[in-house]
Amino acid sequence: MFAKETYINRRSALKQYVGGGLLLFLGNEEQGLNYEDNSFRFRQDSTFLYYFGISAPSLAAIIDIDENREIIFGDELTIDYIVWMGTLPTLSEKSEQVGIQDVRPQNELYKYLQKAAGKGQTIHYLPPYRAEHKLKLMDLLGIAPAQQTGSVPFIRGVVAQRNIKTEEEIQEIEKACDVTADMHITAIKMLRPGMYEYEITAAMNQVAESNNCLLSFPTIATINGQTLHNHYHGNQVKPGDLFLIDAGCERPSGYCGDMSSTFPADKTFSPSQRAVYEIQNAMHLASVKALRPGIPYMEVYELSARVMVEGMKSLGLMKGDADDAVHEGAHALFYPHGLGHMMGLDVHDMENLGEIWVGYDGQPKSTQFGRKSQRLAIPLRPGFVHTVEPGIYFIPELIDLWQSQKKFADFINYDEVEKYRYFGGIRNEEDYLITETGARRLGKKIPLTPEEVEAIR
Repeated sequence: MFAKETYINRRSALKQYVGGGLLLFLGNEEQGLNYEDNSFRFRQDSTFLYYFGISAPSLAAIIDIDENREIIFGDELTIDYIVWMGTLPTLSEKSEQVGIQDVRPQNELYKYLQKAAGKGQTIHYLPPYRAEHKLKLMDLLGIAPAQQTGSVPFIRGVVAQRNIKTEEEIQEIEKACDVTADMHITAIKMLRPGMYEYEITAAMNQVAESNNCLLSFPTIATINGQTLHNHYHGNQVKPGDLFLIDAGCERPSGYCGDMSSTFPADKTFSPSQRAVYEIQNAMHLASVKALRPGIPYMEVYELSARVMVEGMKSLGLMKGDADDAVHEGAHALFYPHGLGHMMGLDVHDMENLGEIWVGYDGQPKSTQFGRKSQRLAIPLRPGFVHTVEPGIYFIPELIDLWQSQKKFADFINYDEVEKYRYFGGIRNEEDYLITETGARRLGKKIPLTPEEVEAIR
């Protein structure tokens, strides 16, 4: 939790941006894992956390711009809760810490909203991403789940603020990135053939928890890096395997880190592994060099794709003009995802509000395979925090499909690609802050070049 003034100023700026009406914030609830009292880890809604700072379940809040009121709705703890969970600060005490004096019981929220609707006030709400929120909005506002699209002025106001990270936010993100880097460095040092993926995952979890952090998303730690979001950890590592990790930690404040690393199970890369790895490195380094205020991140993505095409041409896997290959989408056989995404209180920051608002400023996204997965396209601005994570993958199912369709035969040498069918995948990822003059990597450096990786293997 930051200083009281931080939350007061955030709410004031949001009120000024939206201008009028009533803003409804729904906090998250406890979620039962396999029965009600055995719950998943509680995580507060990030927008609620951003403006109200309280990480506790069963809360809601209103900013009534027209009436100049800020209210938190929730119930104080009963003796039954205290017996099991202990004494905690009261809701009124927590609310005072973030500059809210008006605290009301949860059952008064419906009455307040009904009164506002009766006066003709505009009630703004954000797009729901949990079933509980959809049910609440249906009960509170009478809007069927299929019509719960959210208020565009509210969405834009939140995005305008949360996209630009303040110094206190940057400090929290950097702390998360430091621990995230330690998670990866630990894994790179310890991996040996014969180990299981879950042993590496356990070691990374220990690093996070020993620094009073949790995971910012389910860890990817796999010998099957060609599967982009592979959360299975049961494989035994064999000599000759490539091992891909995508993992990050979350600070108690909610701010996240997100990094990826790829390294050989053996002490060194094989010649073919090193050749493809160096192409991915070239993609990464060219992207980082291009980071600066004003450059559209879609242009940086396209740059990384052109670098990949030229590299794959040198291995005989692709042919033709690199610009044409990227324009047509041929590169996506090997690079089917985007270059990066915003990061902050969410590891994919504000993705629940819609990528079209966070990364595209309301403009439509491409429908082209690969390019459509680019989550951030708008010009970069000082204060943006985002990932840089180009990748190269050999996905047998995708190769077979495109080859059967004779897709992009002018750019892809399928006979040569077949030789890499079981290569796997490579992704390296760092987190960057856009500054007034360029960009700065956040957190400790994790090994990136082949030489840096082999030096600690």
